[in-house]
Amino acid sequence: MNNLRWTSSLARMAEEISKTELGSSATAATSSKSRSLWPSVLRWIPTSTDHIIAAEKRLLSLVKTPYVQEQVNIGSGPPGSKVRWFRSSSNEPRFINTVTFDSKDDSPTLVMVHGYGASQGFFFRNFDALANRFRVIAIDQLGWGGSSRPDFTCKSTEETESWFVDSFEEWRKAKNLSNFILLGHSFGGYVAAKYALKHPEHIQHLILVGPAGFSSESDGKSEWLTKFRATWKGAIMNHLWESNFTPQKLVRGLGPWGPDLVRRYTSARFGGYSNGVILTEEESRLLTDYVYHTLAAKGSGELCLKYIFSFGAFARMPLLHSASEWKVPTTFIYGFQDWMNFQGAQEARKNMKVPCEIIRVPQSGHFVFIDNPTGFHSAVMYACRRFLRPDPDNESLPEGLTSA
Repeated sequence: MNNLRWTSSLARMAEEISKTELGSSATAATSSKSRSLWPSVLRWIPTSTDHIIAAEKRLLSLVKTPYVQEQVNIGSGPPGSKVRWFRSSSNEPRFINTVTFDSKDDSPTLVMVHGYGASQGFFFRNFDALANRFRVIAIDQLGWGGSSRPDFTCKSTEETESWFVDSFEEWRKAKNLSNFILLGHSFGGYVAAKYALKHPEHIQHLILVGPAGFSSESDGKSEWLTKFRATWKGAIMNHLWESNFTPQKLVRGLGPWGPDLVRRYTSARFGGYSNGVILTEEESRLLTDYVYHTLAAKGSGELCLKYIFSFGAFARMPLLHSASEWKVPTTFIYGFQDWMNFQGAQEARKNMKVPCEIIRVPQSGHFVFIDNPTGFHSAVMYACRRFLRPDPDNESLPEGLTSA
């Protein structure tokens, strides 16, 4: 039933946003005689790419390790492809927002990829600890955060996967990277796994943190979903899903009230969800500001949802079905209270022909790296022990962590 957590919120969002749109329409009608539409829109959704980057800098001011922020040019589309990032004949380049943290010259490279509805700043609690042992590079995926936000015009699961995998590959080429450790969270874990399946030669080790997409509707014994779809609520939610209604649309629809909604979300989600280290007042304030601007900006990558997952958050092209094709050693990391089920990883491991381990971190949920950063860092260090330790085979799992 955990797959309904995402979809059940959409019905409530639809009701709230419809009320908001009615109210905003009435306001616009009253003021149209004295104000043009464009300035009104600018006031209604007070954000931009500059706002996102500024909010990112404020959030990363909490990080002590020096870093470099850059916009990496990935061109207008994959070389030789007829499908550009925005289905245009234009050669306008697109960019991936990237932060790179100082490290020792001989440190292994760790590339971090965020999940759905997030961006690289969500790892703000982890950069200092990880930069002590790695050259850490974190990105905003194409269409998210401070990266370019092309019009999203993909029409199939295959095109949508290529949008993320191919743009990441163009970023890798631009950064001249190879032989790196790739870490992806949630939807970012799905993208990281799909990338490793297509380009395994570049990946030393794959770390999937609460990854999405390991099971399909047919794998999940989903009689409950069939029954739920037959109800009026299920029919509405299924319609919203197939209409690509996203949480970001609600934030935009609320206009000047959007920041308050995001504040309540971050306070509730990261303030008491786990028994780990809760956010300080300053962390909560800066994260809320950052999350608002990343959610309220132009819709782009967020519209991938219905093409990657069917209603109920089941993968249309599940990773479990390609487990036998895995070519990269893999570590799965889950919070004890993660709504992503670690049993999907256990099923995949049965068919994998490469080393695979599953680590569970206590006092944490889906955002294990925020809920229990110390436990998360221990899990990552253990996963990468052969790159960090002289005698990795004799190292035991750190205390508190559990092997599934």
